[in-house]
Amino acid sequence: MRAIATVLTLLAGTSSLAQGSTVYRCPGPPVLYTDQITAQEAKDRGCRTIEGAPITIVAPPRPRPQAGAASGARGEGEGKVDSREQRARDSDARRILEAELKREEAALAALTQEFNNGEPDRRGDERNFARYQERVEEMRSAIARKQADIAALRRELAKLPPARPE
Repeated sequence: MRAIATVLTLLAGTSSLAQGSTVYRCPGPPVLYTDQITAQEAKDRGCRTIEGAPITIVAPPRPRPQAGAASGARGEGEGKVDSREQRARDSDARRILEAELKREEAALAALTQEFNNGEPDRRGDERNFARYQERVEEMRSAIARKQADIAALRRELAKLPPARPE
């Protein structure tokens, strides 16, 4: 409470520093800055004087006005979307996700066909069997990534409201 009183005194502009009082920094959790104790109390508690040190006062953040509050800075209903506009946004999102899903499924089909059940055709630059095996592993990883991408797209589509005929 003493620290709060000191801060309030400093904020009010009637700083006790102007009156020549000493400000002490007392250790411990929490660290206490005060001018409300005597020199003997400060010595007993292990406090140090902070004369000449700059004091910074940080103002607490101002509370945001609530959405329903009558504030001149915000209009009523700001941030809310009309239901038709939201349906249009959902429809656009659905269309984009479905197109992306279709592309990913086509890419997966191509990769699966090239993969040929783990035995893809060897290329001319793969005379070394280790290179061939490396390519097979890369293909296996690419297929796993595509499958994960497809699953993620399906989850995102499931989050959207069902498509409505317009």
